[in-house]
Amino acid sequence: MTTTHLISGGARSGKSRYAESLALQHGGAVCYVATAERRSDAAFAERIAHHRARRPAHWSLAEVGRNLGEALLQAAPGSLVLVDCLGMWLMRFFDEDGQFDAGAWQQQRSSLLAVLAAPPAQIVLVSNEVGWGVVPLGAETRHFVDELGRLNQDVAAVCQRVTLVACGQPLVLKGAA
Repeated sequence: MTTTHLISGGARSGKSRYAESLALQHGGAVCYVATAERRSDAAFAERIAHHRARRPAHWSLAEVGRNLGEALLQAAPGSLVLVDCLGMWLMRFFDEDGQFDAGAWQQQRSSLLAVLAAPPAQIVLVSNEVGWGVVPLGAETRHFVDELGRLNQDVAAVCQRVTLVACGQPLVLKGAA
């Protein structure tokens, strides 16, 4: 049986490292699905380099655009797909002016949830937990927080396992530890 596992936590909580540790324990092939857009920002490039340095060279890499669900359908049976992260994927639906492509988002979001309901492989998804602070002042930021919060809830509902990571420590919220 293939399983799905959502791992959520705040910035620098250790969620990606925890997800990678689970993938390292997998006996079969691992595909790392990177969802972030490449940017010229030096600090962001440094974060990407840090993530790359932690990954074993034998893991395959898929850089996806908006079509995450379609990319997951390409997974080989018996493999593990690690998606990092859902927040960066959501950012692909906002343009440089902060406009949100609601139609494309709803279509791709539905596609992802359908794949997670019947996954072709073991899937581990990393996401940011962004709703624990104050309500953001900017409309674009509030919209992002609202959409990611709703996405996390819906993904958690279809996943067999859900883990919250805080201070590098995993707390199982759903499923077996």
